[in-house]
Amino acid sequence: MKPTDLDILLSDPDISALELEMVTAVLGSPYISAGPLTERLEEAVARRMARRHAIAVSSSTLGLWLVLQAAGIGPGAEVVVPSYGWRQLADAVVLAGARVVFADVDYWSGCLTPDKVAPRLTSQTQALLVANANGHPAPWSGLRALASQHGLLLIEDSSEAIGSTYQGRVVGSFGDCAILDFTQPGPLACSQGAMVLTDDINLTAKLRLLRERTLSDRTSVVAGGLPVAHAGIGELNAALGLAQWTRLDEILARRKAVEAYYLKVIQTFEGIKPPYVAPDVDEVHWFLSLVHLGTRFSRSSRDAIVDDLATAGVQAAAYCLPLHRQSRYFDKQRPRQDLWVTDKLADRALALPFHAHLDAEEVDFIVQTAKDASLNVGAGSAIYL
Repeated sequence: MKPTDLDILLSDPDISALELEMVTAVLGSPYISAGPLTERLEEAVARRMARRHAIAVSSSTLGLWLVLQAAGIGPGAEVVVPSYGWRQLADAVVLAGARVVFADVDYWSGCLTPDKVAPRLTSQTQALLVANANGHPAPWSGLRALASQHGLLLIEDSSEAIGSTYQGRVVGSFGDCAILDFTQPGPLACSQGAMVLTDDINLTAKLRLLRERTLSDRTSVVAGGLPVAHAGIGELNAALGLAQWTRLDEILARRKAVEAYYLKVIQTFEGIKPPYVAPDVDEVHWFLSLVHLGTRFSRSSRDAIVDDLATAGVQAAAYCLPLHRQSRYFDKQRPRQDLWVTDKLADRALALPFHAHLDAEEVDFIVQTAKDASLNVGAGSAIYL
């Protein structure tokens, strides 16, 4: 039976007394739109991520758009991106006027790999946008070598992998710049906001100029100078972000406990195996609890499982709709790209609730309900977590 009368949510922010205290303090201060907490958050993130500079922005989309503007990547340029994942950063490439070029992903990790990216490179390629899919680090050594060989900007989307490590280094430290998104359903949720990380002082200076004017930049109440994007974050968001960043180890540990609940339960079911972790990956902090359905499932049967879970009070969802299937990315000048791994993974990837407020009983109920739902759609036990 269902362990509670409440719906089990896909995502639920980890908010403590510290977040409430810091937000309350901001409401009593003279700074709400802009103030010192933003700088403190930037310093804290840069220090932990082993980067020289961190620039707080209002969203990951605007953050990458600023990066592309600062790097001079726009009309006539191509950026290679994964189709498997979230649309926010690919949207920034479109907003910048550059052309999105999709590459297929590795079947096991869901990440771009050098052998998948290399065939997509042309004389117009200026950047690679690589995500750490669902927390699993991409093969950064090979990607770094490929980007350096072709003189490409390597952009790392680490929004789904906060806390993950690869070859002894924290994810977010590999690209020429990296993007961290601080919205749900990730471990850090400050309502709205993101961070751009880089070691390049020239890129940092351009990003800060394009983002917004600070109080110290102003010579009048109405700031003049270059046009800016007004893409900074306010003090309320910074307060939430700083409190959660301060508690990051605690939040990640609580999510690891939930991950352990899932791993324990799936071992009791035949045909279900633990998530894949590549040999050169030290640690993975999962973004969501993903079920990879077996080949006997179709997209419609996956969607039927989502419906069955909803009937039982469990909020689940498809992990993604591949970007190359979405109309704004159709390229009428070229035939549709063959991304068979992306299509196969996306049609069968089921996201289950994953957050720090889940207990062992709820996880058991979620997995058992998913298992029963898979039998209801007539596909047996071909479920792979």
